Order: sequence, then structure tokens, then C-alpha cells
Amino acid sequence: MPNPLRTLALTAPLLLGLALRAQQHDSPSPQTQPSPSAQDDFTLLAHRMDVDVDGAPNAYGPPGSHTLDNLRDAHYRRRRHGEIVGYLTEDDHPTVPILQGPHDPYPGYYISQTAFTDPSITDPRNPRRYVDATRINYVVLGDHARKLGARLGDFVTVTSLRTHRTVFAIIGDDGNPSGNEGSLHLLQSLGYPFTNGIDDAVTHPEILIHFYPNSNPRPLVPRTQSALDAAALKQGLKLTAPNQ
Repeated sequence: MPNPLRTLALTAPLLLGLALRAQQHDSPSPQTQPSPSAQDDFTLLAHRMDVDVDGAPNAYGPPGSHTLDNLRDAHYRRRRHGEIVGYLTEDDHPTVPILQGPHDPYPGYYISQTAFTDPSITDPRNPRRYVDATRINYVVLGDHARKLGARLGDFVTVTSLRTHRTVFAIIGDDGNPSGNEGSLHLLQSLGYPFTNGIDDAVTHPEILIHFYPNSNPRPLVPRTQSALDAAALKQGLKLTAPNQ
């Protein structure tokens, strides 16, 4: 039987109307858009949300290995002949993956990276440098949010209008102009029974993301979700859904 959370169409137009009104209420008009240095927060409605597993040490690996995603999805915009962006490759051989070592979380698997990284870890071949999609709630920075002042590492709150859950997250990755991606941990925290990045996705406009530009100035790269939650609360942020 199809999973109702993945296949059930939104049948209540009122729900979408509330989401759109929230976006219109919280998003600045074109005449009043803040500059990148502004502190004004804003809300955007994601028209879908694909599962992002980048940063997880078991995201990608050699053919036949048990991974969270297939190798095609590691290419830019999931195009087979596009640039590989989901895992590290050799500088001189951009199609040859760099493998995790014997002391890394998944020896022999590929090193999946995120755009937001831990500045205290300078070695790009260290998988712990990146934001783990299986442990941390993160969203992807899209062009619209970037224009409104959002940056990698900023805190956000994310609300599902379907499950009525709101959680803290950070902007942990980029590369998708639409921004319609969230980490596996984020979608699970919102109550979706997803397990991988291969075919799981929220396919209806039911995810609200509330952005807090410049809210993580250090920047902090959390190792656990509880550390992220504590840091967001310390900044004075509240775990509440946007006004509808």
C-alpha cells in the first residue's frame, strides 16, 4: 500500500491558502527587500522538499555498497553527465572519488561534503568536517533566500503544515537554486517516515522555512541536534510556527 505521507494529495485548499498567506505576510515586498547585511527574518514556502543526504558518511560509496543515495544523485542537478558535487574527487581526476580511510566512520565509502563546514577542521578529506544529514536538521540555501539575506550557517525554523511539527535547523548546504531540499534528519524530525535520499520527497507545498539572517555569526557547526537546538535558543530564537 502506498505510504499516505508520500502519496496523499493535499485535499484541503485552506491549508495551502494559510501557507501562502504566511509567506506573503512574512516575506518583504520587492521594494523593501533587506540587504544581505540586514537582520530581518522572513518566511518562505517550499513548493516541495527532496531529501538531501549530503554530509552523511554513508551517503555514497562504491557500486554495490549499502548507501543512502545512488551515485546519479551526486551529480549536479542529478544529471548523469553533470559535475560530481555530492562527494569529493581527486583534483586531477574529477571522476575518481576519494575514499574514507580505516579510521573514518565508513572506511571505503566516498566522502560526502556540504557547503557549510567546520572551520576548525581544515582537512577536506575528513568526513567530520561536514554537516551530517543523518544527525542534523538542515535546509539548502536557494537563490530567493540568498537574495533576502540568508547565508550558510544561519539558523532557521522549519514547519510542516501536514504534521504540525516545528523544529530548529541550520542552512547547511547549497547547490540547488530552488532551495527545495532538506536533510534526511530534518524530514524525519518533522514526522515523515523517510529512510534515504533515493526516492523519498515531500511533493506538495507544505513546508514553511523561517529564516534568521546572521543568527550564527561564529559560526557554530553542531555535532548533534541537541547542540543545534541549544545554540538557537541561546540566540533568543523561539520554536514556534510562523504566523498564519
